[in-house]
Amino acid sequence: MINMFDIQFIQLIISFIFNIISSSAVNSTYTMLYNFISNYGYISLFVLMLLESSSLPIPSEIVVPIAGILSRAGGPLFFPVALLALTLGSIVGMLIDYYIGYIFGKDIVYKHLKALHLKKSELDKFDNLFDNNAVLTIFITRLIPVIRTVVSFPAGFAKMDIKVFLLYSILGTVLWNILLMLFGYMVVSTNINLMILIIIAFFMLLYIIYKITKKKLFSKQ
Repeated sequence: MINMFDIQFIQLIISFIFNIISSSAVNSTYTMLYNFISNYGYISLFVLMLLESSSLPIPSEIVVPIAGILSRAGGPLFFPVALLALTLGSIVGMLIDYYIGYIFGKDIVYKHLKALHLKKSELDKFDNLFDNNAVLTIFITRLIPVIRTVVSFPAGFAKMDIKVFLLYSILGTVLWNILLMLFGYMVVSTNINLMILIIIAFFMLLYIIYKITKKKLFSKQ
């Protein structure tokens, strides 16, 4: 059943999408990333995803679909190789955050949240989730926009077995990359109305993932 929060959230998403379409700043970011990836190919995908997965403000929600767009017939990228570059970059980035948490611990990380582009409330939330169900938290949060990189720190705090951490992180990351690459590969269109509908549907899918995750994870606390 859709409650008032759901309606407000949907309205916010729709408003956000139309702002994206009309925002010169976002268009400039998209153009800059598109040109950067077009010029530097696989190495650019690796570097961008390394930065994103180490909690720097690089939007994988833009980077990965661009990789899909450029993997279309006649494009400069080959889909499987682009997917590999994205995934390897993500692995290195998540390992950086994992070992920051592992080596320096919670107290040091919490003192430098601003430098790490993190909020204490977010890190506390995922630290608690991790304590309750580490494996599920690692996998599911890799599929949640914006907050998908945060969970590497709690894994490091807890000194989680590195093999388990990598296994479930890679599974979630590969699924995320495939979905966003396919999105870019398949939905390119010159019809702006069609693109708006597709983008709304895409963000609604992400919202459903968020709701399912929230229900499963927070009910365990």
